[in-house]
Amino acid sequence: MTNATESLDKRTIDVIKATVPVLQEHGEKITKQFYRLMLANHPELNNIFNQTNQQKGAQSKALANTIYAAAANIEYLEEIVPHIKQIAHKHTSINIKAEQYPIVGKYLLLAIKEVLGDTANEEILKAWEMAYNVIAEMFITIETEMYEQTQQKIGGWVGYRDFTVIKKVVESEVITSFYLKPTDGLPIPKYRPGQYITIKAQIEDEPFDHLRQYSLSTAPNAEFYRISVKREPGNAYPKGIVSNFLHTTIHEGSILPISAPAGDFTLDSECQTPLVLISGGVGFTPLMSMLETVIEKQPHRQVIFIHAARSAKHHAMKDRVKNLTKEYANITNYVVYGNDHDDCDKHGHIDYEWLHRVIPTTNASFYVCGPNGFMQTILRILRKMEVKDGAIHYETFGPFADISA
Repeated sequence: MTNATESLDKRTIDVIKATVPVLQEHGEKITKQFYRLMLANHPELNNIFNQTNQQKGAQSKALANTIYAAAANIEYLEEIVPHIKQIAHKHTSINIKAEQYPIVGKYLLLAIKEVLGDTANEEILKAWEMAYNVIAEMFITIETEMYEQTQQKIGGWVGYRDFTVIKKVVESEVITSFYLKPTDGLPIPKYRPGQYITIKAQIEDEPFDHLRQYSLSTAPNAEFYRISVKREPGNAYPKGIVSNFLHTTIHEGSILPISAPAGDFTLDSECQTPLVLISGGVGFTPLMSMLETVIEKQPHRQVIFIHAARSAKHHAMKDRVKNLTKEYANITNYVVYGNDHDDCDKHGHIDYEWLHRVIPTTNASFYVCGPNGFMQTILRILRKMEVKDGAIHYETFGPFADISA
């Protein structure tokens, strides 16, 4: 990856690095303007970009963070390859194409010029154009390899493939599971526990497609995929258009186009250290896939499964986990509820004192998934417990967000 920057001379690199702080300061304003310009001129891209995340500002913030992190490391891009690969998984899941990168670059530079005005002189704009091209080429190269690897798998495909809902199961007051089999009856590729698929929701009276990524919530198998979806009622922001569509409109027999499994938040099945799975809300979904996989592949590996939910009625698959705990001596389960009424192991929130008490060793592999605020709390606790960074793995919802601080 170091060769990617050979086309940039020292002066260009210096200009990029010197102006990163300025663009960071105006980052979200620039990327919001970018989306406005690009989507006005290329409305077909509304079929790709999540409208809800744009309203929240999450998508523009994620884009800004990605570009500026890459630019700040323009001399040593190999250092952020793991970050780029994580985003590339999301890109391939929604079928981003190489020919779309020049479009993004064009309107990003226009947005920089409009927001910064005369501050963004010709030299600065040229330097950022060159930097963007280098970064874009990295994404294109990595994503091309990912597409090829997916295509080469038995049952693999690129783009979207129709799946039929063969079963719909209510798991809690807000979460429902959908079991999906390929409509064409052909094989499906196995996935790594923790990965996700993208649903292409084509909703009546909606002018554009809506793409949403959902973790696969069962152990890999050759027969079907399962997603477990939380219905988002909408409070500060509009209700989840896709989650409500799935809950109310999609039934057994319905057909949904989906992408092939993707994602790098995956279980290391070769590791033998104890496994600690900590989830909040619907964040249990990839961890259920990991739990069921360990039962099949590593039946003697010690597992602690900790789940936090608002209440018992919001707790999906609690009986499934409870039964697994009874059946397998290597599994320990703890439940935390936000209210004070339902029976559980702890009321309120997970805190340092409690987690330190229920986890017998920090020489373990920790996987965390849930809302960003939840994960920030858990990461702080684990670091206070002196868990090594390399032993902590986590997944964020929606656009990539840096929750590690």
